[in-house]
Amino acid sequence: MKTEPVFHLVDPRHDPWRRAAPDDPAPAPRAGLLLQAAQWQAVRTRWPAELPVGVLWPNDQPVEPLRPDLARLELVALHFPVWTDGRAYSQARLLRGRWGFRGQIRAVGDVLADQVLQLWRCGFDAAELRPGQSPVVAQAALRWFDTIPQPDVRQPEGELRHG
Repeated sequence: MKTEPVFHLVDPRHDPWRRAAPDDPAPAPRAGLLLQAAQWQAVRTRWPAELPVGVLWPNDQPVEPLRPDLARLELVALHFPVWTDGRAYSQARLLRGRWGFRGQIRAVGDVLADQVLQLWRCGFDAAELRPGQSPVVAQAALRWFDTIPQPDVRQPEGELRHG
């Protein structure tokens, strides 16, 4: 039986997560708010535990400061300023593979359709594609290879079979 990787392509127009205003240093708590890194640092000690919250984390900052908060976060959006800058892959591997983050890890920014298989293998489970990228191509990219012999966060032993 073939298994298909579960990967969500997010349409920002229909996304329940709303980005906090960038000029608000300490946004008021409300469900489904996606905060920038500095905003989260400013409100994290007083954010109500029952309110879902997400963080938009830049790829040029270590993700270590998020580690104590991972149980509270439902979404960590990792930024790709340009598609050739792969630091967010390493961030996702730490979050999912080393620290066991169970929430959504989303790729945002300059994300191309043909990156989704590598994103998924590093721990991402969602992406906002850059404008002009095809969701059909992105979903097909998850099935380009029947076998992947290298280990990854999803299959530490390698030999992932899907598609």
